[in-house]
Amino acid sequence: MGLNVGIPVLAGMATRIRFSFSGPTVSGEFMFKFIHAADIHLDSPLKGLERYEGAPVAEIRNAARRALENLVRLAIDEEVKFVLISGDLYDGDWRDFQTGFFFIKQASRLREAGIPLFLIAGNHDAANKMTRSLRLPENVHLFPATTSDTVVIDELEVALHGQSFQQAAVTEDLSKQYPAARSGYLNIGLLHTSCTGREGHEPYAPCTIEGLTAKGYDYWALGHVHTREVLCESPYIVFPGNIQGRHARETGAKGCYLVTVDASRSLTLDFRPLDVLRWEVAAVDVSSTEGTADVLDLFGDSFEKLMREAGDLALAVRVELTGQTDLHQKLHSERNQLIREIQARGIDAGGGNLWIEKVKLRTSLPARSTTLVVPEGAVGEIRKLFESVRGGNDKLLEYGFDFEDVFRKLPEELKQLCSPDDPEWLESVVTDAESLLMGKLYQAEEDV
Repeated sequence: MGLNVGIPVLAGMATRIRFSFSGPTVSGEFMFKFIHAADIHLDSPLKGLERYEGAPVAEIRNAARRALENLVRLAIDEEVKFVLISGDLYDGDWRDFQTGFFFIKQASRLREAGIPLFLIAGNHDAANKMTRSLRLPENVHLFPATTSDTVVIDELEVALHGQSFQQAAVTEDLSKQYPAARSGYLNIGLLHTSCTGREGHEPYAPCTIEGLTAKGYDYWALGHVHTREVLCESPYIVFPGNIQGRHARETGAKGCYLVTVDASRSLTLDFRPLDVLRWEVAAVDVSSTEGTADVLDLFGDSFEKLMREAGDLALAVRVELTGQTDLHQKLHSERNQLIREIQARGIDAGGGNLWIEKVKLRTSLPARSTTLVVPEGAVGEIRKLFESVRGGNDKLLEYGFDFEDVFRKLPEELKQLCSPDDPEWLESVVTDAESLLMGKLYQAEEDV
């Protein structure tokens, strides 16, 4: 299949992509496929991993690259007609040109297979954030940032509409100025957006499902939100999520959508995982356990289930113990030993392919079997104090506690386990401290 891709020189003029291939067109009996991906974040570090002993360093450093290789391999194997990436190909400016070289190599693999690649820039690779650049292969089309544009693939009767971010913080609804649907064509819009708003994501290029539907497009290829979600099926409005989870809050399979278009222009979506290291949470309710051996057995079962679901992927697992249990104080007082035992169970279950990222103790004593050893009012004040310091370092400083000063005095090996500037780490420390103290203030009835 031959391919000749032109780059638009005039804003507002539809660029035409010419294909040469044998077989009937969409208007006949031809059926074709394309890939919708987003949020590659090429060479983005997987946050909070390398400081932990036993972390799979090689998988961590190259995860985004391997996931992109998987995407390209899928496109070639499935003989797709084009690939869409809806923003955040990069993670901001490159540390060196190797990031750009790697992308060009992957795009060239698609070119050799006759597959064009269509991109929009998102907030992480907006025009004003990227100070490095390389000439793109001729099969790559980057939509402009100053206005929306349309690319027409006549032989497939497809019209692609898109616009890149010009700056990192885009607060207006870009979709409002997207072109009207092209009559007689399959219309696809590429948009980097928070849509109506999604937790954990900046409200960039906000829009509404009603507004997108009103454009008359057949498919909206969205990006920016890292959680996979189909917002609407008529038309399809889709977040594919990112192709590789980057931290413990991005759990589960990550990948892209393989979309099949049939002769009547009906669309079928098939999610395909691309990730090479998967984040999961093993949350176990230990309320019914009678000893630490029972607790460990529960985690052994949980780890084995996660391994079956992940296949041969490396797993980074965050462990959470929850529930009301008489073991509460014992679990906290023997925390370090418990963590080592859980790590050992993970190694045993995963054969070295499962790694415990963090262990969080969220247990409490059963209310029915506890007696206060301090006045109720004092306990209430203590709880309020802990709640207030969850606000961060500033609150701790108000109470005369300087985390940074303590951090500077720690041995280097312990510094690797601490992140005073990480709100999540700080909250976990405060939660653990509260749990330990409250365990001392409450005692089981038989101990009073």
